[in-house]
Amino acid sequence: MIEPPLVSPDTLSAAYRLLAEAAYRPISGGTDVLVALSGGLGAPPERLLDLWRLDELRGIALDGDALIFGALTTYAEIRRSAVCRDLLPAFVEAAATIGAAQIQNRGTLGGNIANASPAGDMLPVLLATDAVIVAGSVRGERSIPAASFWTGYRQTALAGDEIVVRIRIPLVADRQVRFRKIGTRRAQAISKVVIALSWVSAAPAEPWRSVRLGLGSVAERPIRATATEAFLEGRLPTSDTANTASVRVAAEIEPINDVRSTADYRRAVTGRVLYRLIREAGDW
Repeated sequence: MIEPPLVSPDTLSAAYRLLAEAAYRPISGGTDVLVALSGGLGAPPERLLDLWRLDELRGIALDGDALIFGALTTYAEIRRSAVCRDLLPAFVEAAATIGAAQIQNRGTLGGNIANASPAGDMLPVLLATDAVIVAGSVRGERSIPAASFWTGYRQTALAGDEIVVRIRIPLVADRQVRFRKIGTRRAQAISKVVIALSWVSAAPAEPWRSVRLGLGSVAERPIRATATEAFLEGRLPTSDTANTASVRVAAEIEPINDVRSTADYRRAVTGRVLYRLIREAGDW
């Protein structure tokens, strides 16, 4: 039997079954699929599994000490969410940087995650907040920490028969999260550098704990700058801290030269943006 080039199941269990039986590429909003079909991102997919009809993958909910996002949650829905604006405004800020209204109305969080672009704007925030990505298949569900989800250039920890089902972001008392994106323009730009920094501190004069620094467009995949995190752990946001951290993160990353930027520029900008984030946090 020849599988059709496009299928659109109406239940999650049907989607799982189709993926187990044939090599479909799952799509959600489909905002990247035209690039793939044109051959702009490697060989175009031969068969597509359209998940857009699966209401089981929709919704934003507060579940105890975590925010839960269905994989089909759009950027526009994140921007409109009162609970996101209240509890995780940096996530709303990141969603607002993606494309124009058309992309924000159709593009999805699960698609940004599974697409695995090193320039994915939402991904550093997921790294900085210790998000957990729940994958599903006919074999059941499993949880994958964001820190181990992206394994290489456009590669993920998903098995061939798995899809992203939901995303869980833990809410931590006294956690601060900051986001910055640097692009050629203020809007509708692919990032040259994207940064999310988080820490736990009950007061400005209290040393930082649980520091996380998520970065995009500075390596072959979204990364955490763990050496710089270790330096910031237990420190105050002083000018000395900012100066040293900016030098350390520039040395830690491994950016490339491409049509959007040079490696030297990305190193310099990453260090400078981190410096500014620390300065803002210290209010000096």
